[in-house]
Amino acid sequence: MEQTYKALVATRQDGKLSVGFEQLAASDIGDGDVEIAVEYSTLNYKDGLAMSDAIPIVQQDRLILGIDMAGTVASSDNPRFIVGDKVVMNGYGASETHHGGYTQRLRTNADYLVKLPAGINTRQAMAIGTAGYTAMLSVMRLEKMDVRPESGVVLVTGASGGVGTVAISLLSALGYRVTASTGRLQEADFLKGLGASDVINRAELSEPGEMMQAPRWAAAVDSCGSHTLANVIAQLHYSGVVTACGLAQGLDLPANMMPFALRNVSLLGVDSVHAPMSLREEAWGRLAKDLDMAKLEALTVNIPFDDLPVAPGKILQGQIRGRAVVEITD
Repeated sequence: MEQTYKALVATRQDGKLSVGFEQLAASDIGDGDVEIAVEYSTLNYKDGLAMSDAIPIVQQDRLILGIDMAGTVASSDNPRFIVGDKVVMNGYGASETHHGGYTQRLRTNADYLVKLPAGINTRQAMAIGTAGYTAMLSVMRLEKMDVRPESGVVLVTGASGGVGTVAISLLSALGYRVTASTGRLQEADFLKGLGASDVINRAELSEPGEMMQAPRWAAAVDSCGSHTLANVIAQLHYSGVVTACGLAQGLDLPANMMPFALRNVSLLGVDSVHAPMSLREEAWGRLAKDLDMAKLEALTVNIPFDDLPVAPGKILQGQIRGRAVVEITD
């Protein structure tokens, strides 16, 4: 009997997306020059959007879902990888235009894979996932804009989510004073345990505000967008910097030019999907060095593979704290 592999597959028919588990033949697990025995994946906000079709993430009629995966190379026709290598895939169109990581086996392009650095195993890689890797890209952008610990307080919005929790852990470990903004104030002790010095209610930022406001932040990492990001921009100190990488509150940005023209502030986009390989390798190397793995474990929850089809509502409604790891099982 031909070997088959369990996978979570999205099928679009007559404009409607359906999601369910299937047993796939080896010929159906993707195209490319490297085959991976997938060990772990994760559940990101974008995965929730894809599975619920809240935003048309899935652009093919039939795809294996999951924007992340980590596992072991089972076969390779590419000289960059050999059997036994531990690898991670983030983005590059996974779950959008080509097969993703919610599968026991995946065949994909070597150009989408990063060899895991020493110090990060496959489970930790998915505890980090796209959200944590995006947080690292955000921190690196702040550093390149010369934001230093002595610059002042760094705000992290969406602090209880995947990007926020890892950003707090990274920034505090690097010596920054961090304020966390969250809609779940009952998580204040948890966020302070990750390294936040202060915790504020997201309601302070989530409603329409004045065009210019009293300066509060030297820099910020924002995963919310909409009014939250507009208020953060209006509250930056002179030459302050905010990185924008998410849209949890909305796609809009109801801001104005005054903070840019009068305070010299900078708004920097952070894209994790199409980041060049050199930047990805730098980010994963920094994560191995700068991220406290004990803190990572503390902010990680487990989601059974079989529970994935019902998980989108939880992450889209903010009911999952930190990072969610999916062990790919039979």
